[in-house]
Amino acid sequence: MKWALVPLLVFLVFACSNSNWRTATRQPAGLALNPAIDKQATIEFYAADAFSWRGWFAVHTWIAIKEENAPEYTVYEVVGWGVDRGRSALRQYKTKTPDRYWFGAKPDKFLSIQGHKASELIPKIEEVVKTYPYADQYTLFPGPNSNTFPAWVGLKVPELEVDMPFRALGSGYADD
Repeated sequence: MKWALVPLLVFLVFACSNSNWRTATRQPAGLALNPAIDKQATIEFYAADAFSWRGWFAVHTWIAIKEENAPEYTVYEVVGWGVDRGRSALRQYKTKTPDRYWFGAKPDKFLSIQGHKASELIPKIEEVVKTYPYADQYTLFPGPNSNTFPAWVGLKVPELEVDMPFRALGSGYADD
């Protein structure tokens, strides 16, 4: 009887993964303000279903900031790929589309701050990012992971009033 469950489990694992994740990863979701049009300072926190079957239980989160009149966003996120080979888990890159799909999963914006308040908070975020204590560590569960980082930034910059998504497993690790 238990062997009859194997095909069902295989089907479920493959059914929840997006077969077109390579191209979908590069497409913007249309949630971010266009930096060519909207010149105000912006802070945005995003969450998307984690890759493959993990998306049933968890999300991946990241932060995007754009200073006033900047032509693009700076994105900060934590990923585990390459950490075992000495690469930092904390990644930073510039983009005009910080709201790209995460392995085929459309993100949600769970925090958005614009204007004067964003201008005041961006330097604080940038300073806090430099001191992230788990930049070279990644553990799927209980953390530190991609959800630990935005939660930790939120604790260090309480004016952000970050309310992490329920499925942001590992965000509680930031409290330790």
